[in-house]
Amino acid sequence: MQILIASLLWVSAVGCGLMAGLYFAFSTFVMTAFARIDAPAGIAAMRSINATILGSLFMPLFFATTLAGAALAVLAPFVWSEPGAALMLAGGLVYVAGMFGCTMVFNVPLNTELDRADESGGDVAAVWQRYLRDWTMWNHVRTVASTVACVLFIAALLAGPPAAG
Repeated sequence: MQILIASLLWVSAVGCGLMAGLYFAFSTFVMTAFARIDAPAGIAAMRSINATILGSLFMPLFFATTLAGAALAVLAPFVWSEPGAALMLAGGLVYVAGMFGCTMVFNVPLNTELDRADESGGDVAAVWQRYLRDWTMWNHVRTVASTVACVLFIAALLAGPPAAG
């Protein structure tokens, strides 16, 4: 069990770090760059990214890290008296709720709405401005959650991975 938990902690720490870096890039300069171009071009660029990301290595990383974090949260109560168990639980909960939950509840629906922007008959520029604001705000949450979870998983590793009792 100790090898399983240590492996999950490493997968989670590295995965969270990679995800945090990707989200950080979008939060700090990608979305800002998109905001500097006209709405149709920005929408086309974001749609292209959203379509491309689905077939990229991002998706296995996204799901593997989420599953590893969730598994650590589930396993933590079983090794609660061991060093690092609380950090494991906290990291798993922060990541699954703050990154995965936020993505599913906020970012994905915003992407869907952006895909339908031309069909709505409304003001595409207004849709784009709202998308930029809202999607980026929720992306900040994903950035922070991924970073905090990464730190918690590293701290759990440094505390010594819990062993099954």
